[in-house]
Amino acid sequence: MLQWNDFHPYNALHVVRVPERLELERLKEVVSTTLETLALSEARLDNPKNPRTLMRYGPVLPSGIDQRGTRNTPGSEISVVKSTAPAALYSHIQREINTAFLCGSQINPFRFFTQSLDDSFYFGLTYFHPIADAESIVLLLKLCVETYRAGDTASSLEMYPRSGSLLLRHPVTAIRRLLGIPKTAAAMRRCFRPPVRNHNDFNSGFAFFHVPPGKLGKMQSTAKQWDVTLNDLLLAILMKCVSPLASGRAQSRKRKQIGLGCIVNLRKELGFDSRTVFGLFLGSFVVTHDTPDSATLESIARDVRRQTRKIKQSRIPLSTPVELAFGRLLFSCFSTERKKKLYQKNYPLWGGITNMNVNSIWPQTDAATKIDYFRAVSTGPATPLVLSATTAGNHLNLGLTFRTTVFSDADIQQVKGTFLNCVEQMA
Repeated sequence: MLQWNDFHPYNALHVVRVPERLELERLKEVVSTTLETLALSEARLDNPKNPRTLMRYGPVLPSGIDQRGTRNTPGSEISVVKSTAPAALYSHIQREINTAFLCGSQINPFRFFTQSLDDSFYFGLTYFHPIADAESIVLLLKLCVETYRAGDTASSLEMYPRSGSLLLRHPVTAIRRLLGIPKTAAAMRRCFRPPVRNHNDFNSGFAFFHVPPGKLGKMQSTAKQWDVTLNDLLLAILMKCVSPLASGRAQSRKRKQIGLGCIVNLRKELGFDSRTVFGLFLGSFVVTHDTPDSATLESIARDVRRQTRKIKQSRIPLSTPVELAFGRLLFSCFSTERKKKLYQKNYPLWGGITNMNVNSIWPQTDAATKIDYFRAVSTGPATPLVLSATTAGNHLNLGLTFRTTVFSDADIQQVKGTFLNCVEQMA
């Protein structure tokens, strides 16, 4: 991830809507106190040039200046979105996704922002993705919001517990992943490459939409009826969405399939308590499909399910560090210009999803204090489109981050339209 950040800001972003009036100074004090209490004001990189560097935390230095003499915005500062229009918030999110954190020996890994509405406010956090996974950030924002509401002191979190060496904890899984690299490479050679107009352009766009309560319930019941998970269904819908944009694969002799990635939370597999641990515990996997125009969403979802069932049985996501290590080795063999094209040529994914149910972490029991929540995740060199699906309350929020050199605004409108049409057909 640190290597990716040399080309492309590797950020992620969470936004929570708090059903109370904004008192900016009080919110600033809460953020500052919470970061200090949790010792999250600053991340130190033992060696920023080493991709296996360790993250350490401590109080921010008064100067906020890193070894290279560059300055990051102090984490306790809060930017204010002046306009109350939704478009203003989405524009700010897009700027945040495209604004890199300065990486030296010590960094402020957070940027907070807010937008005040009449009787509520949006409270957002952009973070340097290598320091934490999504569940950690939900816990952090939950502590901030609960402290803002009740004035309670933030509880502690266990910072970056050691998960141990993959080879020692899961040697069979790691070896199986190593031996499976040629098979993965062969599968990627059957995947159609997304067109990249400019390999030097890593700018990201952002779009937001949502699935209302009744439609989410229909998605869940349809998934159960088809014997697939909601995550499988989301992958199948995204396959349907990008299929028309990959129509050139019909003329390709070998590359007939579409590849999609998926991020997986590994906390349970690693034996960590999700409610007390702050860190980065993510795995990933890839599914592929021909996705012909004649294929129904049900048939695609069932095909995806067959793949994900095998993936879970073989515990492939646990061995993601093996794949990342192999990627680092490849990166070290190429020039800067060839690195920018490496994934598009050899690991051609059209998109990926990250799916989270916030209700399981932040239960919504009181209608008067019910929050709303959505996310955005950086694209990066490997995945030109990321669908961030977040179940909050009784509806599904969807953030689409996309490389503008791969997808146009019209393409993204088409993706949104196809997605909602698929959901409508279930209803």
